[in-house]
Amino acid sequence: MDKPDTQALAASRWMDKFGGRGKLIQILIIAFLIMVVLPLCADIFRLNLYGKYLTYAFVAAGLVLCWGYGGILSLGQGIFFGLGGYCMAMFLKLEASSPENTAIQSTPGIPDFMDWNQLTELPWFWQPFHSFTLTLILIVAVPALFAFLIGFAMFKRRVGGVYFAIITQAIASIMTILIIGQQGYTGGINGITDLRTLMGWDIQTDFAKYVLYFACCGALLLCLLAGQFIINSRYGQLLIAMRDQEDRVRFSGYDVANIKIFVFVAASVISAIGGAFFTLQVGFMSPSFVGTVASIEMVIFCAVGGRLSLIGAAYGAFLVNLAKSSLSETFPQLWVVAMGALFIAVVMLFPRGLAGLVDDYAGPVRRWMKETFKRPQPAPAVEKKTAPPASNTSPDSAPILSAQESH
Repeated sequence: MDKPDTQALAASRWMDKFGGRGKLIQILIIAFLIMVVLPLCADIFRLNLYGKYLTYAFVAAGLVLCWGYGGILSLGQGIFFGLGGYCMAMFLKLEASSPENTAIQSTPGIPDFMDWNQLTELPWFWQPFHSFTLTLILIVAVPALFAFLIGFAMFKRRVGGVYFAIITQAIASIMTILIIGQQGYTGGINGITDLRTLMGWDIQTDFAKYVLYFACCGALLLCLLAGQFIINSRYGQLLIAMRDQEDRVRFSGYDVANIKIFVFVAASVISAIGGAFFTLQVGFMSPSFVGTVASIEMVIFCAVGGRLSLIGAAYGAFLVNLAKSSLSETFPQLWVVAMGALFIAVVMLFPRGLAGLVDDYAGPVRRWMKETFKRPQPAPAVEKKTAPPASNTSPDSAPILSAQESH
């Protein structure tokens, strides 16, 4: 095999790790749409709004791994979205609460809501968020640890299905009550607000909003690639087998609980990254993004886009929020009913979501293009037949009858 063929084979194997050339092309298409088309077509206000919608795509992508491929329906993904957002908000709030900026408070150097609740010193669990490096680590570590504890407690006891969904929903409600009740430490129902600078950089300017938008897009694309890598790996095959025949996987010698814990933790980390970018782009974080309503909406994003497609879930999160915003502006009195009708219609008419609908129509188109534009195959080589050697005797000089025939 020559060198170009070897390189082509290596490139093909590399692409297969992410779902093949087709999936990579789809990711390139979504990259072109969100990083080229939207910035050119929208003003800075709309672009910042679109960036907020894209942060929900992180959660939807995590749900594809957890629910679509792992068969684990979590109704509490808002917990991890909120944990990532609160970790980033705590760092930004401490930066905004320097002694110079809070000189008029009773206790300078602490967030304003702590001063209002008569706290005199910064709580110990706020201390690590003075460091941006530690904050980035905690954005990943805190949700991962919390998801691990939930998964270990549930999956090791073989709790799954509807019971797991109800338990995660209950945990989301508990987290909301806890955040609201501890107003002096979390900001209460108002959340953590007035977040304006990141390491001295004003994130409220138009230029900063552009930078944060593109950073969010880049992180989303990386998460989609990571998700595709997991799905197309040997672990992804185990996920599908576990979803369809859990007992067979267990009898084959695999620890099903560990597989579930891993995918649940992976989904929580992806959701937390989205929450951190939400805080940066919106400028606050509140318990309303942690509770059951927000968590159920996140499941709807995934269901509408397609729970078996990472890219479809990203489209679903963006389009559902875009429709929500448009309907609330056009029909302020009826938009909730309209959104509910839209969700019901999509789920009933298209059980596989928008991704399944696209596959149904795109499949014949792909086959037609493949047949139309395929390269012509070279004709097989035909072996030439050689003529027998010619005789030196001419037909005219040959005898009419041989000696034996004359008798």
